[in-house]
Amino acid sequence: MTFIEQLRKAERDNGSLLCVGLDPEPAKFPAAMKGDASKIYDFCAAIVDATADLVIAFKPQIAYFAAHGAEAQLERLMAHMRKTAPHVPVILDAKRGDIGSTAEQYAREAFERYGADCVTLSPFMGFDSVQPYLKYHGKGAFLLCRTSNPGGDDLQNQRLAGLNGQPTLFEHIASLVQGPWNTNGQLGLVVGATYPAEIERVRQVAPTVPLLIPGVGAQGGDAVATVKAGYRAANGETTAPIVVNSSRAVIYASAGADFAQAARGAAIATRDQLRAAQSA
Repeated sequence: MTFIEQLRKAERDNGSLLCVGLDPEPAKFPAAMKGDASKIYDFCAAIVDATADLVIAFKPQIAYFAAHGAEAQLERLMAHMRKTAPHVPVILDAKRGDIGSTAEQYAREAFERYGADCVTLSPFMGFDSVQPYLKYHGKGAFLLCRTSNPGGDDLQNQRLAGLNGQPTLFEHIASLVQGPWNTNGQLGLVVGATYPAEIERVRQVAPTVPLLIPGVGAQGGDAVATVKAGYRAANGETTAPIVVNSSRAVIYASAGADFAQAARGAAIATRDQLRAAQSA
């Protein structure tokens, strides 16, 4: 299956739009693991096992592993997810963006070393920095479009005077991904949940591409507003998947020994919020 087919299947099988982000910070681990970077795999694997039937995807953020020299633990975690939750696609959150020859190596890292189904990318350097990832048949890539951080306004919300209609930069990126850049149908867009009006605008410009929407939970994004802005369906079928990410609010739901069970409870609550919003 292609990445988008995997997303559709996971949405159907688990009845979910929720993506659980895996951002392991040893300083926030439960007491028995607290401060111990060698326990990153154990912590994340427990979260995966507790939530695998509740999610549309998992999203490990590579910096949280690399900062602790835990790339081998990330490889082990990716293998664990493929073995125990093969029905759940994995998005490697790396936000890579570099020239073609370097992009080829980053693509190899994401898809061959780690075995990810999808990767997040920055489109700032243009299509030739994205193209090497498209050579991997069936894999996906989400391009940064309208991010959830306040500084996103510095560039993403600026108007491009040289183009017809003077679109904002984020609108132009959305139109490229809806159109000429999406040569294999495997591209999507990252749009932050903290800007529901912009989610709706991106969906207008790019009505058929999947959206990865971070920012629900600890960053303050509203789950109901997010779904209303980005989710579209026809005849009972999703016309383009949305993948709504929550990281800290799920994985750090408890600082006790019950952290995995608490994560499951938080994931159920968020999944149910999103599900209710689909029919609201």
